[in-house]
Amino acid sequence: MLLFCANPNRFLPQAGIDAVAYPGKEKDYAAKERLSIRGPMTALFGSEGLVENGLVEQTVEFIRRNTEVSAGLADGARREERWLYPEEAIREAIVNALVHRDYLLSGTTVELSIYKDRLEVVSPGRLPNGITPQRMITGCRLARNQLLKDVMRDYGYLEHMGMGVPRKIVKEMQKHNGTSPNLVEDEERFLVSLWNNKDNG
Repeated sequence: MLLFCANPNRFLPQAGIDAVAYPGKEKDYAAKERLSIRGPMTALFGSEGLVENGLVEQTVEFIRRNTEVSAGLADGARREERWLYPEEAIREAIVNALVHRDYLLSGTTVELSIYKDRLEVVSPGRLPNGITPQRMITGCRLARNQLLKDVMRDYGYLEHMGMGVPRKIVKEMQKHNGTSPNLVEDEERFLVSLWNNKDNG
């Protein structure tokens, strides 16, 4: 249902992502945009092509339209757009939150918050199997929902060998703007914060 069902929330209301873009550095009623992102984790295709984007693609689109982009010159000549956050890091944070969250916590969804200085992804539930944020950074694997992990890996959403966090989040953020992401386990949730410049991260 979570992977391929057209309407998984009919059976699992806690599936999906609640996304909010704020104008400043704190939560605010005056959000730029709020969106309940629902649907299957993977994109659905029919005989005539794409039927519906999956949760990952929908969330990346939300982030793109609610974050700034700057233009610069690549190789001294070509004009190149540069997003505040590298897409590899964004996708990895989103996929990890969807795949590894605790679906037994039925009263809460994955949360995405975009602030002026950072992007945060909150996954419900504690880290499983003795995993800590520091062990994740070194590439230690975790699997609460093994079937979800296996299918998303086969579809190309997840890094093999559990190296997504060090390679796609930590390394990509450091290469992009020299910041280090925050990985924090806080009671019944796991928080990933990506910073958009060195003064913040």
